[in-house]
Amino acid sequence: MDSVEKGATTSVSNPRGRPSRGPALILARGGSKGIPLKNIKHLAGVPLIGWVLRAALDSGVFQSVWVSTDHDEIENVAKQFGAQVHRRSSEVSKDSSTSLDAIIEFLNYHNEVDIVGNIQATSPCLHPSDLQKVAEMIREEGYDSVFSVVRRHQFRWSEIQKGVREVTEPLNLNPAKRPRRQDWDGELYENGSFYFAKRHLIEMGYLQGGKMAYYEMRAEHSVDIDVDIDWPIAEQRVLRYGYFGKDKLKEIKLLVCSIDGCLTNGHIYVSGDQKEIISYDVKDAIGISLLKKSGIEVRLISERACSKQTLSSLKLDCKMEVNVPDKLAVVDEWRKEMGLCWKEVAYLGNEVSDEECLKKVGLSGVPADACSTAQKAVGYICKCNGGRGALREFAEHIFLLMEKVINSCQK
Repeated sequence: MDSVEKGATTSVSNPRGRPSRGPALILARGGSKGIPLKNIKHLAGVPLIGWVLRAALDSGVFQSVWVSTDHDEIENVAKQFGAQVHRRSSEVSKDSSTSLDAIIEFLNYHNEVDIVGNIQATSPCLHPSDLQKVAEMIREEGYDSVFSVVRRHQFRWSEIQKGVREVTEPLNLNPAKRPRRQDWDGELYENGSFYFAKRHLIEMGYLQGGKMAYYEMRAEHSVDIDVDIDWPIAEQRVLRYGYFGKDKLKEIKLLVCSIDGCLTNGHIYVSGDQKEIISYDVKDAIGISLLKKSGIEVRLISERACSKQTLSSLKLDCKMEVNVPDKLAVVDEWRKEMGLCWKEVAYLGNEVSDEECLKKVGLSGVPADACSTAQKAVGYICKCNGGRGALREFAEHIFLLMEKVINSCQK
């Protein structure tokens, strides 16, 4: 097995005989047939698995957080988010392998573990509070296993099968007395977000058993990408109901955008008379206009000695600084000038020189073709490339998050 695995967790004394804080385990095989490398495909600018890793790590209820995978790219993303990695064997990475197979293999390398929280990578609306409440149920009530469910108000009917059953019949209602939604409690369905189980159950081949309980998740938090493969709809749900980290979102008042590689595609053309020519996407210009109309200041920055005359000809009406050796110092000066805290500043960058700014601001983003260093420092990775709509896309992301901020203030 991978060297990162060995000796990475330690046992915890347990004087009361209750299970210690066990690990969270997210299973993320590379060979998804429905959507290739689905577990790290970007959902609302974040790798899919990143949403549950963030929730698990911030919950504070796990001794450690692990990703079990057979794929290098998934391993890299897991480590980027702060998880440890168990490199699963080929024997439990087949299409026919079950989740239980992979969990048992993990336990074979961790004799100190007496309970596992198996979290599904495909449930991006999971919140730390859900995991904290389950941990409390196990600790206070002594449950052997707890799994997540969601309440649904759906009437079920029997299937018509030729030669077996020619007519359908109601399974959970009386058609003569159809209840109104508000008069019916509905039914509980597993939603697959997580399964907590003690070691002895798992080793017997069960994820559910013993003293067993369910945890009911809110319907808006129950999003399963295994089923909901309409990615744009899932993105809208996550942007509205997802967990964005411990720090409370604040209203963005300033967006700083790197010129080369964000506003433009980074290409520079030189005319016969040695004048610099650059290009930008009209969509991005519209994005700047929309941001300004909503009260968000937009400023441009570059480490290169760009021609201010050329930039002025774009008629974007934005304050800009070029030939900047220390971007963070300039952004900090702008922030103080406007009387803002860092959480009220957004930054769109794409290069190593943008890393410090991306890590410092309240909201950060990069184009799809940004360098790997910049990508690792951000909370949102655009689908569009620099100079090809990334700025407009990031603007839309800001608007969605600001709507979330406003809604939370009204509650």
